[in-house]
Amino acid sequence: MTTHLPGLEFRRLTVPSSMADEDAADFREFTRVRNLVYREIAGNDDDAMLPEELLPHYQPDPDEIRLAWAVVLDGAFIGRVGIDLPLEDGSRNAFCLIELMAAHHGRGIGSAGHALIEQAAREHDRSVLQSWAQHPDADGERLHAPTGFGSIPKDHAARFYLRHGYSLEQIERQSALDLTTCDDTVARLWDEAVAASAGYRIVQWQAPTPAEYAEGFAWMKSRMSTDAPSAELEFDEEAWDAERLARHDAKYVESGRIKLVTAAQHIASGDLVAFNELVLGTDPSAPSHQEDTLVLREHRGHKLGQLVKCAGLRTWRRDIAPDSPKVITYNAEENRPMLDINEAIGFVPVAYNGAWKKVLT
Repeated sequence: MTTHLPGLEFRRLTVPSSMADEDAADFREFTRVRNLVYREIAGNDDDAMLPEELLPHYQPDPDEIRLAWAVVLDGAFIGRVGIDLPLEDGSRNAFCLIELMAAHHGRGIGSAGHALIEQAAREHDRSVLQSWAQHPDADGERLHAPTGFGSIPKDHAARFYLRHGYSLEQIERQSALDLTTCDDTVARLWDEAVAASAGYRIVQWQAPTPAEYAEGFAWMKSRMSTDAPSAELEFDEEAWDAERLARHDAKYVESGRIKLVTAAQHIASGDLVAFNELVLGTDPSAPSHQEDTLVLREHRGHKLGQLVKCAGLRTWRRDIAPDSPKVITYNAEENRPMLDINEAIGFVPVAYNGAWKKVLT
């Protein structure tokens, strides 16, 4: 697709089977520009990935359609456009991104990319577009989340979303934990959680999930789509089983990334009732990421969130990632129970993301 800007192209991304393939050059450049855009926004490389780490997440997936385009100007990659289409029955959702290097803002390129996204959403019968963007703090006018929790500056990204008919629905806090100074605090909170969680025990594994835990873990992953605070955003209720979980795990294994799952098991029933995930890429000295954490509603009130987080960090520091300097995680700003645990452990806010939604007419 081309626009009125001479030399501009939205090139459908070629996804190779392997980065050793002859057609891997576009994906390598696509990843490089992704990392540059994130560095421009955040001022660091905390979210950088190697092409080999990113590639498994772009392979064909029976659970979603992922469409992506490289934004190319005069032969040079300057950004990327993407849309994810969940394949849950009856889904009307689409999750989109438009990311450009800052030097190319204000030229209508993002708007052209958004037109491409809307076209793809309509072609797949999707009417709800949702997107997330980091909004570095700045002086001036602010936008407040309708949840009553958090605000962001009305910056370039916010103005873009508003101009294209989106509403701000939620603020997401990005937090970081200094792994080099947290051991004593984690040990104390671990002891506290153990004392409050009689009747439960910790089980841990690295991806892929062992067969004995697959059914229970798949059920908890399905509950992430319904139990996590989501304000007025829309998420399909996801159906997870052992096969879907295996496909999910394979993306980490094939990329060379490490994923540790720490779960709380109800001893009397054998059910898995809470979990936490820690992930590290192929560089052992890079930041770690805390991904999903959930305590099933019917088992809350026993400090199980604190239990799985602390147990995971103890194993992570001791056995898996002793050279990783920090852990990064994301929480809805209104998710006070999880934020309370994170803050007690030592996580501090480092950035805020806006969650944006548009309903197509």
